[in-house]
Amino acid sequence: MFDRPGFTTIFGRNLIGELPNIAHRPYLVVTMDDLWPLFEHHFDDHLAGPYLVNTIDGDELEDEVARLPHCRSIIGLGGGQALDVAKFFAWKLQLPLFQAPTSMSVNAAFGHRTGLRFKGNVRYVCWAVPEAVYVDYDVIQNAPPLVNRSGICEILCYHTAHADWRYAEERGKLEGKWPYDQAMVDEAQAVMATVMDALDDIREVNEKGIRALMLANRWGGAAFHNLGWNPRPIEGADHFLFYALEYHTGVKFIHGQPVCLGIYVGSLLHDDRAQEMLEAIVRAGVDIRPEAMGISWGDVSHALLNMREFVRQAGLWYGIYHDAEIDQAFVDTVRVNVEAAYQGVAL
Repeated sequence: MFDRPGFTTIFGRNLIGELPNIAHRPYLVVTMDDLWPLFEHHFDDHLAGPYLVNTIDGDELEDEVARLPHCRSIIGLGGGQALDVAKFFAWKLQLPLFQAPTSMSVNAAFGHRTGLRFKGNVRYVCWAVPEAVYVDYDVIQNAPPLVNRSGICEILCYHTAHADWRYAEERGKLEGKWPYDQAMVDEAQAVMATVMDALDDIREVNEKGIRALMLANRWGGAAFHNLGWNPRPIEGADHFLFYALEYHTGVKFIHGQPVCLGIYVGSLLHDDRAQEMLEAIVRAGVDIRPEAMGISWGDVSHALLNMREFVRQAGLWYGIYHDAEIDQAFVDTVRVNVEAAYQGVAL
């Protein structure tokens, strides 16, 4: 589908049930406490034990490695946190890795690195290539619809990433190692187009929608490495707002909601197809209103009003937030437009 290689990806059914027959024994299943009761029956006496993720703090996970039971392979089963921790353990222990995402919420299953928190800031560390990523239609379709639909954020964010990249180039603020590359932009835009064309199927979480979003995520997850460790084509203002909201509120979000809000805010600041992006987010069934995330407009306002300080303090690459003079009037405009977009919409 796309030129650059991604991880071996298998679509089908009863894929979780086959994992005990192929994973090196004994195997460790890295998952979440709310998921384990749903999948425990698939595993046999060769299970070294489940590891139930309760932190993505890098220093804490370093200590956890020494306490893991003996195993010869790692199975990641769950969403972004479980899949990222599975990668980290496989890397530290130099073990084969099998990944089984339970939703389409993030592209963690398809990335070489894992996003951990160190002193509250995100750092991407490690190197892990799974034997395969298993996308089980029944498992994905049993996840909450919002969680699945929110995975569009990992692809639609290319729009704001490219706007930030152009913005930095125009102002002579580009990093020497990441010069603007139109071919990379075109490639990412082609991937994004496949998701824009499949928004209705993604909203329905049918097989066509699952394949479209997961194949796009396969490209995007591997893109950081495949584009030469260059985040510019795939991430920018969109994720920066997510990082800021997480930092200021301490809330653990469904990844796609704050990122999708960041896509709209970044597009509005750049004056670049903002209404189109907002309509795409609503059409896919992702609710980016703060109350749907368990926060308030006051939290969003605080994050946006302090974005210039945040991106500089966090050392994030140069973009619109480094210069934009965001005031309360802008935040009010965002609020009015977002709330209007969801009027009469059934989610």
